[in-house]
Amino acid sequence: MGYAHEYAHAVLHRGRVPMEPTDHVVNWADGPRKGKYYPHAEAFALPETEDLPDVPIAPGLLPGTAEVPDGSEGFTLPLLSAMLKDSYGLTGRRLGVQANTDLPGLPFYTHANWSRGTAGGGGLYPVSIHWASGPSGPLLPGLHYYDVHRHAVQRLLAGDVTDRVRAALGPDAPAQALKTDQYLILGVKYWQNSFKYNSFSFHVVSTDLGTLVQTWRVWAAARGLRLAPALWFDEPGLGELLGVPGEEEAVFAVVPLEWDGPPRPDGPSRPDHAARRTDPRHRPAVLRHRDVERSRTLLDFTALERMHEATLDGATARPAPGALAAAAALPDDGGGARTALPAPVLPGTGVRRALRERRSSFGRFDARRRVTAGELSAVLAACAGTRLAGDSDPSGELRLARLYVFAGHVEGVEPGAYAYDPDRGDLRLAAAGPQGAFLQANYFLANYNLEQAGAVLVPTVRTTAVLDAVGERGYRLAVGTAGAVAQSFYLAAAALDLGAGVALGFDNVSYVERLGLADGDEAPLLIMALGHERPAPADFRHELA
Repeated sequence: MGYAHEYAHAVLHRGRVPMEPTDHVVNWADGPRKGKYYPHAEAFALPETEDLPDVPIAPGLLPGTAEVPDGSEGFTLPLLSAMLKDSYGLTGRRLGVQANTDLPGLPFYTHANWSRGTAGGGGLYPVSIHWASGPSGPLLPGLHYYDVHRHAVQRLLAGDVTDRVRAALGPDAPAQALKTDQYLILGVKYWQNSFKYNSFSFHVVSTDLGTLVQTWRVWAAARGLRLAPALWFDEPGLGELLGVPGEEEAVFAVVPLEWDGPPRPDGPSRPDHAARRTDPRHRPAVLRHRDVERSRTLLDFTALERMHEATLDGATARPAPGALAAAAALPDDGGGARTALPAPVLPGTGVRRALRERRSSFGRFDARRRVTAGELSAVLAACAGTRLAGDSDPSGELRLARLYVFAGHVEGVEPGAYAYDPDRGDLRLAAAGPQGAFLQANYFLANYNLEQAGAVLVPTVRTTAVLDAVGERGYRLAVGTAGAVAQSFYLAAAALDLGAGVALGFDNVSYVERLGLADGDEAPLLIMALGHERPAPADFRHELA
């Protein structure tokens, strides 16, 4: 077993054994920007897409339960612009009165909290989006960075570099990934998260990867398009392309885009860039623009560095087909009373509307209005249907996450803790009786009133089984899957006009004990609160899009 197993154990037990360094104090005044800053890179505004018709979210969240609209042959610049804006672009300002600790500073512009369609751990958003565009694209071929604040792309490098991306993916990558010349490359700037979460940050940024990729998958699926991330590739090679030191920013995923236009000509393959990097006769284009860091003092964290090194090892050793099956979510074959749920149905809410209305409820839950069994069923089904469907599971058929429910105020469901069976569409009782006191006692912060939530959902992943099946790089996949489930949860709740909130700060071991999981390898990774909010909350409308 490698260091990732040790790290997973530390994360699971951090509610009882704090992770080092225990004396870390966040220096908010010297914190990093929420995004990278290239002051001298030329920017190109992306087209406005508010007039692009919205499409129902149901086909993206509940495949097979709603008709998928006719999809285009692939992405276009307006479609890509819309997906970036709806997922990671700034769409409004958070000024609602709520129970989070940042409330006093929100009215001040220097402490403003901007809304995005995708959830981010701690609201820090450390994922950097780069677009490698080849000749079939609408711009001069090159490498671009998505500037979320201006909804623009900045050209970092001119010239077609997509052959370097394909070389990094390797010949065993899914065929569709090698046929295109358009790629979104997702990097993670560690300091943008670790300044707050220190050693825990690798876990948090892995969830951030999942939330963003799942937003794109839902957004694309609702338009009849399919996205599948590659998580195994020559990471140092892509880091060199992006001009980022690996210990400061890692490349977590490559997302190939099928473009609407003439296919990339097959032609003679270009030289292998993995070999060219070591050949002094060849000098590949070097990115000269550099991100300018705001923080004056940057700190290193041993656990973060070791996890980066552990997941970098074997980065090109893509798992063999079927290797991940050994880590699939276990079927629910336990005994106990069962409660049937209605068939899952989502309303015809548009994808864009759901993404714009997604928010964390932060202490605004109100148990006087109960969640219906149908609403709970729809949210559970959306979460259970979530897959990252990356290069370790191209078909997207393998379920890694299992769901549990702490029902408190749900019509037709007695208070208790339950296991959800997605195949039967029902709940199996694991612990009877009200769970509100347990939920609140095992939550670290004071920004959620969990006893007032209609239900709290808990996704588990067999994290160590994933590591055993595909290696230590699988930690990104395991925790990224939990992040993807969280994004599905938020979007289903928004479509149903329900309040929602996802948290990482809880005593995982207590949940293992309460759900009877101590003899297995399931790890509760998140708690996801669902319910109605208090009517007429104090807020201030400040939409940007």
